Order: sequence, then C-alpha cells, then structure tokens
Amino acid sequence: MKYLVPLLFMLITGPALAQQDFLSNQEYKHCMQLTRINPEQAFEKALGWQDMGGGLPARHCAAVALISLEQYVQAAERLEVLAKDMPDDAPAGIVSDLLGQAGIAWHQAEDLDKAFATLSAALKLSPNHPVLLTDRAAVLVDGGKMWEAVDDLNTAIETNPYDTGALLFRGSAYRQLKSYDLALQDLNRVLELDSDNGEALFERGVVYRLTQKPDLARADWLKLIELHEGRPIADLARRNLEKLDLKAE
Repeated sequence: MKYLVPLLFMLITGPALAQQDFLSNQEYKHCMQLTRINPEQAFEKALGWQDMGGGLPARHCAAVALISLEQYVQAAERLEVLAKDMPDDAPAGIVSDLLGQAGIAWHQAEDLDKAFATLSAALKLSPNHPVLLTDRAAVLVDGGKMWEAVDDLNTAIETNPYDTGALLFRGSAYRQLKSYDLALQDLNRVLELDSDNGEALFERGVVYRLTQKPDLARADWLKLIELHEGRPIADLARRNLEKLDLKAE
C-alpha cells in the first residue's frame, strides 16, 4: 500500500482512551509492529486483546492487520466505524487519520467512489493535509481525473513545498498529461531536494525519452541503476534502457 499514516499513540487522548495505562500503550505499539511482521498473528492478538477490554486501540490494530492481510473491505469498514466511535473530544486529526486509512483501504479494494468520499470526509476535518490530498489525488488518477488530481497535488505542495512525494506524483501526472515542461520542473525540484531519488530519475528519463532527448534519458537511467541496483525501479530502468538502445540501432 502506498501510505499508512501512523496514529502515534492515539491511546493517550480523550477520556475513553485515557483509561489505558502505560502497559496498554506498549501493547498497542507491539501489536502495530506485529502488523508489519506477522499480520495474521497481529489480528489474532488484537481480537484477544479486544475481548480483554483493549477497546479502541485493539480495534485499530485489528483493522491495520486486515490491511496487511489484503482484506481491504473489512479493514475499511472497521476503520470507518472506529472513526465514528471516537470520543467527542478526540482531536480532529486523529479522526481524520482513521478516515484517511479507511480511504486508502477502499482504494486498495478498488472502490474509487468510497475511497474518494472517505478521503474527502477526512479532508473536511483536516483541510489541506498534504498526505490526505496526495492519497485523494491517487484515487482521482485511477478514476481518470488527472487535472482534478493535479489540483489536489497543487494544494498539497502549497502546504508543504518540500514534499518530494507530492512533487514526484505531480511530475508523473504532468508527464501523463503530456505537459512535459511542467513535469520536468517538478522532477528537477525533487532531484534538487533528493539527488538519489530513484523514482524521480526514472520519471525524468521517461520525459527525456518522450521529448527526443535519448542521451539525457540514458544518463538518468544509468545513474538510477548504479544507485538502486536490486530494486524493481532499477530493473524497470534497465528494460527501458534496452529499448532505448535497440531503437538507436
């Protein structure tokens, strides 16, 4: 999955969550770590903890484990219910994080309408949140609404001009829209901030190829392979480089 916004010990906020002691915080941390290592075990642990009064933290861990298990619809539904069940005085940011996670799960389930609606609800609670905007932009791209996605990414980048993820995403969107000059502006900016960014090197190479600059494309892809050997993005660059060389012959 593309993003999973951590709630960072949401247990200590709100009257219902304040009843959890330090041991419960540690249990939540361990359970969340387990969702990445052994999600099946994490899910069973979370259910058992919930039966013993683990409450909202246990339910959240169970939902995140379901995302790791690719049970996206169940995860999304649990996260939406969890957001509704949060205490009235829970910070809006916590509720929006939960809705954002639900939106990601709906997206993974390929239900674009529910993903868009849930992420939009999250953005009402946390306006201009860069991560939520970027997640919603991904939904819009998959729905073929490229310029609307760019609008979301524009807002995300205005909020955080150093967000290399949003800049890279917008550069890729501009490339797909054949706005190559704008794509290069974003991709060059990413590489100014992170000169070894493999995804940006790959995307810029594609733009160079499409704009009939094969030498520049080759240079970016060769650098990418050197820096990121063994990663899928390096294999993709190598395949594109082979096609470029075949065309040159």
